[in-house]
Amino acid sequence: MLRIAVPNKGSLSEPAAAMLHEAGYRQRKDRRELVLIDAENQVEFFYLRPRDIAIYVGSGRLDIGITGRDLLLDSGAEAEEIMRLGFAASTLRYATRPGTVGDVREFGGLSIATSFAGVVSAHLAEHGVDASVVHLDGAVETAIQLGVAEVIADVVETGTTLRNAGLEIIGEPILESEAVVIRRTGEDAEEDPKVRQFLRRLQGVLVARRYVMMDYDIKAELVDKAVSLTPGLESPTVSPLHDEGWVAVRSMVPVQDAQRIMDELYDLGARAILTTGIHAARL
Repeated sequence: MLRIAVPNKGSLSEPAAAMLHEAGYRQRKDRRELVLIDAENQVEFFYLRPRDIAIYVGSGRLDIGITGRDLLLDSGAEAEEIMRLGFAASTLRYATRPGTVGDVREFGGLSIATSFAGVVSAHLAEHGVDASVVHLDGAVETAIQLGVAEVIADVVETGTTLRNAGLEIIGEPILESEAVVIRRTGEDAEEDPKVRQFLRRLQGVLVARRYVMMDYDIKAELVDKAVSLTPGLESPTVSPLHDEGWVAVRSMVPVQDAQRIMDELYDLGARAILTTGIHAARL
């Protein structure tokens, strides 16, 4: 069986479970379940703290894991990213009181509080900065107020929490993160057919989320212009209709462009323009 680590809580947990469900895998119904066996798909899921997943995968105890890029890099585990999943996006940024320091190059001799000590230490070393990194679990925005550090490094989505704490974001982002699939470093995912199938299923979900199927009718002499708007992934399907001189076209289009394309097709003369969600895909 393929042994897969899945986040048991936090911002990664529900989106990961939803993606796995869309990919055809069983998922737990009770949050207290720590292990779930999907015998039909020959997969065993282990629900673990997101911060621990890279450790288990890097040690070889588990074959595959879903976690955040920030957690992977911070762990120092012998594991590597093999697929981006497109959810749980976040940015690791520095913040401090307004008017104090404005750039990482000014951090020399200061203390920086963070839950991502590994990533921050590496970032400081990359910039040749000698500063003290204080590791804290959980929220770090009160560290400056309590005198633990002069600067913090924290995950930022909107920045509201930091502003409410009287802090401002400074410098360039330390790291752009999102949910990723990880594998033990040096192990070729393509060599294992079970891993290949797992990744193919997740890729199918990603495609299904990014595209819709568009169908429309149009006069035959306008097909070339219409197809230029809906080229599809390879080539659209064009079928003759019962009414002479008309054809039906079917093509995959990016979901974010669908409404604009429908407007342009209508202006061109297309009618009966429909979009349909895609639930699964293999390319």
